[in-house]
Amino acid sequence: MKMTVDFEECLKDSPRFRAALEEVEGDVAELELKLDKLVKLCIVMIDTGKAFCVANKQFMNGIRDLAQYSSNDAVVETSLTKFSDSLQEMINFHTILFDQTQRSIKAQLQNFVKEDLRKFKDAKKQFEKVSEEKENALVKNAQVQRNKQHEVEEATNILTATRKCFRHIALDYVLQINVLQSKRRSEILKSMLSFMYAHLAFFHQGYDLFSELGPYMKDLGAQLDRLVVDAAKEKREMEQKHSTIQQKDFSSDDSKLEYNVDAANGIVMEGYLFKRASNAFKTWNRRWFSIQNNQLVYQKKFKDNPTVVVEDLRLCTVKHCEDIERRFCFEVVSPTKSCMLQADSEKLRQAWIKAVQTSIATAYREKGDESEKLDKKSSPSTGSLDSGSESKEKLLKGESALQRVQCIPGNASCCDCGQADPRWASINLGITLCIECSGIHRSLGVHFSKVRSLTLDTWEPELLKLMCELGNDVINRVYEAKVEKMGIKKPQPGQRQEKEAYIKAKYVERKFVDKQISIASSPPEQEKKIVSRGCEEKRLSISKLGNDSGIQQSSDDGRDSLPSTVSASSLYEPEGERQDSSVYLDSKHLNPGLQLYRASYEKNLPKMAEALAHGADVNWANSEESKATPLIQAVLGGSLVTCEFLLQNGANVNQRDVQGRGPLHHATVLGHTGQVCLFLKRGANQHATDEEGKDPLSIAVEAANADIVTLLRLARMNEEMRESEGLYGQPGDETYQDIFRDFSQMASNNPEKLNRFQQDSQKF
Repeated sequence: MKMTVDFEECLKDSPRFRAALEEVEGDVAELELKLDKLVKLCIVMIDTGKAFCVANKQFMNGIRDLAQYSSNDAVVETSLTKFSDSLQEMINFHTILFDQTQRSIKAQLQNFVKEDLRKFKDAKKQFEKVSEEKENALVKNAQVQRNKQHEVEEATNILTATRKCFRHIALDYVLQINVLQSKRRSEILKSMLSFMYAHLAFFHQGYDLFSELGPYMKDLGAQLDRLVVDAAKEKREMEQKHSTIQQKDFSSDDSKLEYNVDAANGIVMEGYLFKRASNAFKTWNRRWFSIQNNQLVYQKKFKDNPTVVVEDLRLCTVKHCEDIERRFCFEVVSPTKSCMLQADSEKLRQAWIKAVQTSIATAYREKGDESEKLDKKSSPSTGSLDSGSESKEKLLKGESALQRVQCIPGNASCCDCGQADPRWASINLGITLCIECSGIHRSLGVHFSKVRSLTLDTWEPELLKLMCELGNDVINRVYEAKVEKMGIKKPQPGQRQEKEAYIKAKYVERKFVDKQISIASSPPEQEKKIVSRGCEEKRLSISKLGNDSGIQQSSDDGRDSLPSTVSASSLYEPEGERQDSSVYLDSKHLNPGLQLYRASYEKNLPKMAEALAHGADVNWANSEESKATPLIQAVLGGSLVTCEFLLQNGANVNQRDVQGRGPLHHATVLGHTGQVCLFLKRGANQHATDEEGKDPLSIAVEAANADIVTLLRLARMNEEMRESEGLYGQPGDETYQDIFRDFSQMASNNPEKLNRFQQDSQKF
């Protein structure tokens, strides 16, 4: 309501003027209270709105996170993203609304209160002050006595000045009142109208936004109806499947596990198995195994990368395992390791074994052509040594081994099935094998056959030389001696089951070895005399060499040895044409251990292989010759290849004679550097002492053999280094390995380079 004060009444200072002032002042005071309250409420509203925007923005971010989480569902991701974008627009509109509210209500009304009402209050104070002064002047003027002319004039002058000032200030006060009364209407209406227009813009923007979103929401609603129907249908199907599976579970747990070679996801079979750890504790752990991509893998957790047990199922075999306490166990044997597994039942074990065997056959069928192409690509005939993923150096070594080994008679085809171009070998038997037969050989165990690749593995020189000393023809004359007599046909390529049975009978049961063949033809009485004479010759030779290092002996590792009684050319002569030049092999029906013992000295690898086929103990000790072993005899014979053959067939490198001397002692005494290097690589104990308290190093130092001293000291330093660094079982320093590799190369390929010790000793 507009309230004004008359200027005329102001000059009269009438009671009506005073009453009007009182009414206006009360109204302005109440207006100030209402405006202050409204501004405070506006501030609260704005702060609450901003908090709402913050919470709304967090909610919108949650919707976006849910959309990203649902990236595999296009409908959910698209709709949530679209809704979050719309909500973000609404948050922006809210922010604009609150900014407009702050300018229109808070800022504008607060400015009216602070500016206009403040001026009103200041004018009121001045008016009240001058009013009081006027009243005092009137009272004083009335109290002056007539006879006091001086006081009368003074009071009259004060009253006149006071009235004049009152009129001026009163008129200003009235003017301020009338202006305030007129302005407050416009200020209040202006701020509220601006506030309402801000809301109008907000809701209009929201309406436009959701008008555009409306068709999409309508389509989504229709799609949602279909999703509800589909969800109900899926629910019924899942309930039916749940009922079926529940009945299946009640019938048998074993029925859950089936294998499918043609599975679309490539997983032939999967399930839980117990796996025995390869550590010293042999603990059993339950892991999730699967056969996929021609590999056997397992996982501890689903997110873990699968651990590969077998890289290529073609290179492995599987068999039952009944020699341990746990039930339902089977073993998967690969080229590098053996994995012991346990199923939950016998039916599951049979299923896993069948699945592995079927996968092996499938791998051969699918990858046969590919493997053949890769083999041809890596063979020397292609003329390219840079193909494949192997390094050039490794391919050179592999191709060299393949070419050299396949040149040996009979090695151009598999020893067991006759398949052409074999790329694998059994290093302890000295034969070549096709990839399928090599997998079967691995299943026999390393005590029967140790398999290596002729193209993928790096070959040590002494091992390669061993392969070239034997061959398929030599070994088959021993292990297949009775095949034709028994009317047995060798298996053909691709007949895996027939191959398994044949190879097991050939090498494990040794059914085809002719144990009636006489090894030589001299009577037993002569045998004892010959043994005695041979023993005496060797003892004299060792004793003489220990006192006089200048004696020359001829050997294949760079040392001159005791006179050989079997010529190198006689190794591959037919039995009927070979000259019987050995005084040690002139006996009949020898004990296989004694045959191996004598053949080891004579460097006769075919006879050694024959003795092992007849059941000779590779660590047989001759009680008539200080309990010397075949390995010690090989040292005395001076042949590096003979030593390697015995070691590959399980000879104990640390077995000693009655004088406490092992192979390393004897090789050191004789100055056989290549043999010393070989024994150290094969784990010989160089700290062992003989009955005189001498270890190999002290013997080498006394003999002033610089090469052997160097090898022994390097081996000792490498051993101490590995122990100090905790590298047990590790190969050790690279320098150590390089030096031993160089000595092995010289001993096998250039033995004359190791003759420095004898040549130097002859000068003195």
